[in-house]
Amino acid sequence: MKSFAAACTFLLSLSSANAWVSPSSASRMSTKLNAEKIEISKYEGLGNDFILVDARDAQDPPLTSEQSAKLCNRNFCVGGDGVIFALAPPEGKEDEYDFSMRIYNSDGSEPEMCGNGIRCLAAFLRDLGEDTESYRINTLAGPIIPVMNKDGGVTVDMGEPILKASDVPTTLEANAEFDSVVEQEIEANGKTFKVSAVSMGNPHAIIFVDDLENDIDFEVDGPALEAHPSFPAKTNVEFVQVMSDTHLKMKVWERGAGPTLACGTGTCALVVAAIRAGKIPRPEGEGSAVRVTLPGGDLFIEWRESNNKIYMTGPAEYSFSGVAALK
Repeated sequence: MKSFAAACTFLLSLSSANAWVSPSSASRMSTKLNAEKIEISKYEGLGNDFILVDARDAQDPPLTSEQSAKLCNRNFCVGGDGVIFALAPPEGKEDEYDFSMRIYNSDGSEPEMCGNGIRCLAAFLRDLGEDTESYRINTLAGPIIPVMNKDGGVTVDMGEPILKASDVPTTLEANAEFDSVVEQEIEANGKTFKVSAVSMGNPHAIIFVDDLENDIDFEVDGPALEAHPSFPAKTNVEFVQVMSDTHLKMKVWERGAGPTLACGTGTCALVVAAIRAGKIPRPEGEGSAVRVTLPGGDLFIEWRESNNKIYMTGPAEYSFSGVAALK
């Protein structure tokens, strides 16, 4: 019997400029062609890359978490930071939502939401012919609304940050208003870190450093903090260097995915944390955003005082489409 590694090949790949075909211009196949193959598309947002599956006629993902993890294997299959499913809105809530989103990380775990991923989902829906200005997406973190910009970027209403420690969740003792955690000391990997805890529907531990390249042992500190017992659901970990009042630089160790080139929810969480910890002033005036530089590029984050919501703006790019074997 062929192994999964040998069988997981593309029957169709349209990645080059000379052979580019968008999902909307290609003839639509059934999401599950048969028990062994599935149609996929690949998108990336600042190098945070995802396998997209069209399951708009279904309530639940057509793949298991184990199958999704295998598809994400970069050596033996398609490769990606996660698999995202475009699903039907919840039954009985068609008036509230246009679609639902579910995602499996590369290790098979299921996060509540993914900021870069939802921008990729919005671009995927546009290319499937769902060409509207915005989408009302149901996620495990609640309703999220991405808006398609004329310049090709996507602005996402990420909702309000969750600050209460028990709701993040973290067992770290609250030491700031709203029963929140701001630069609370924590021990990990034989070191002491000052952690701020923020949830964007998924947990984040934000740590400010003077020098991203020299002050941390990223490959060791990241996983030690991700699995720290103070975060019962584990946590995403952002290491942040303040470059100026309107510019932050970060590295992220994502829960369930490890080091990635970008993390949308993480950029939102760290801007909130930076403002609350007094690292940067809160930009004044609607439309005033903080630039966050990630390994894959820049995202722009606005935390509006008028409604307490966070808005994230960044790219989402189509890479290729194909049919992947599931054996």
